Amino acid sequence: MNVARPPHPLVLEPIVRRALEEDLGHAGDITSELVVPADRRAKALMVARQPGTIAGLIAAESSFHLVDPSIDFRLETQDAAVVDTGAVLATVEGSARFILAAERVALNFVGRLSGIATATNALVKAVSGTKARIVCTRKTTPGLRVLEKYAVRCGGGFNHRFGLYDAVLIKDNHIAAAGGIGRAVKSARAGLGHLAKIELEVESLDQLEEALALGVDTIMLDNMSVGEMRRAVDMVHGSAVLEASGNVTLATVRAIAETGVDYISSGAITHSAQCLDVALDF
Repeated sequence: MNVARPPHPLVLEPIVRRALEEDLGHAGDITSELVVPADRRAKALMVARQPGTIAGLIAAESSFHLVDPSIDFRLETQDAAVVDTGAVLATVEGSARFILAAERVALNFVGRLSGIATATNALVKAVSGTKARIVCTRKTTPGLRVLEKYAVRCGGGFNHRFGLYDAVLIKDNHIAAAGGIGRAVKSARAGLGHLAKIELEVESLDQLEEALALGVDTIMLDNMSVGEMRRAVDMVHGSAVLEASGNVTLATVRAIAETGVDYISSGAITHSAQCLDVALDF
């Protein structure tokens, strides 16, 4: 069982199909069709060339099967696994032409998503023993959000909202456009369904005090110092969920977690994660 909850195939397949269409275009893999005999079969190993946390094997499998359903794709490990250099992730057998046609798309998905999972897992390990959870943001690659957020889960993190549609998050520009915190919260509450919650971003302890009087569900502490976050935790005293945001790095995240906040959001785990080096060897 994959504890990271992979996206449904109906969501996954169109993303992978678009990537294949981008690579194969109207003419297909002309190199392989000219160079490799049509009846040539091959066996290839997908290998991690550096240690990390794996994500995206579900997309790799879909890549090969969309090109040729008869390709035998066998998992040797699972998404969310932590592997060492040289680990075999999957075995691929079938038409050499079709394996080559899907190779780059499959590796792009695994490399990109494993990089995100690895970056996430590093932060998760850094806050181990605290109550803080690492969450992602909407700073994702256009068109790949559902997979990048899946990769965060593979790394042991949690997802923030998926888009503008599934949660109310009132930020500084909303406050400015609405004419103040009170007006923004009042307007949101008046039009909000009973199942949705309101998160409010604050940049100072004075704004935090105002937010507490309004009874919002979650408060984001934006770019506050560790000392300010400690004071914020004392002020809130469990009456709202606290999320820390801004300047979150591997060097700072432990100190942030030890202030007592509930969540720590990081855009870097998706927008700046380094791809994991993954190869397909015949």
